[in-house]
Amino acid sequence: MTGLTRRTAMLGGAALGLAAPALAGATPSLSNARAAAGARRLYAWLWSQYGRKTLTGQQEQGSAPPNPHAELDYLEKVTGRLPAILGLDYIDPRDNDAVNARAIDWSRKGGIVTLCWHWGAPDIGTGYENSKKDFDLIAALRPGTPQNVAMLAQMDEVAVLLRRLRDARVPVLWRPLHEFSGDWFWWGKHGPAAFKALWRLMYDRFTRMHGLNNLIWVLGWAGQNVDAAWYPGRSTVDIAGADIYAADHGNLAPMFAQVKRIVGDTLPICLHENGPVPDPALLGAEADWLWFMTWHTRWLTGADQNPPDLLSRYYGSDRYLTRDELPTWLKDPK
Repeated sequence: MTGLTRRTAMLGGAALGLAAPALAGATPSLSNARAAAGARRLYAWLWSQYGRKTLTGQQEQGSAPPNPHAELDYLEKVTGRLPAILGLDYIDPRDNDAVNARAIDWSRKGGIVTLCWHWGAPDIGTGYENSKKDFDLIAALRPGTPQNVAMLAQMDEVAVLLRRLRDARVPVLWRPLHEFSGDWFWWGKHGPAAFKALWRLMYDRFTRMHGLNNLIWVLGWAGQNVDAAWYPGRSTVDIAGADIYAADHGNLAPMFAQVKRIVGDTLPICLHENGPVPDPALLGAEADWLWFMTWHTRWLTGADQNPPDLLSRYYGSDRYLTRDELPTWLKDPK
């Protein structure tokens, strides 16, 4: 089937409006009652696909290399398609303005944007390596401490970046504090109670103080420890997920089941990072991932991760949605 025929067959009325949720009794309402219309519409459409289709996703590595679009160029060359979701990262302040420019451009071309933040320890510095260093989160949760002042100041800096996307009418799948149930990032080093307090603090500050009503809040467990003790609750979460870097193209059904035991049918569930792309033929009720998000560089292109012929077959499968198969209203989500 051609891309147009596949799109019409797969999306039906969803391409023109909003389909009913895939799961009976599901209520596709965002946690933020003041959410922007574009975010609400995207969220309802995502619910309409959940349990039926899986969106393709690709994380980019950013502007440090000569070609910040290397992953997209590679996918287009190998598969003839582009992913439905582009993953970006506030990791290097020197790149953040360019990150926003790429997010706006991607959205205007009809794609979906997801953003994470490799938040360097606030009292040490920015960058990936600093995100793995310890930070006294317990002290930072006490108003007025030096750690609290530094942490809130950096939250507010990122809120300014997200506000530019809001003003450009870009709905964002916002995936902060990822892999929180592991012990490698500072936000996961002090246990579930401190993490949940941090999540709720950010949620309140971003929604109430900064009016970031374009955000869809994505919670992502580390697959090594999918524990309900870390769940901050449906009132501050819109999509749940988990990740683990598997050695094959299996469906990761046990990890899906672990997340579903916590959130049930109240949230759609995504594979928020991966190396090998799951075999679409293996997805279904036991592993109904809403999307996958392949990590950049070698996790996409490595021969031990995603051989080109396999990647091309997967991207062309009926189960997986690519950017050309998304509803046209995403180009202008008013």
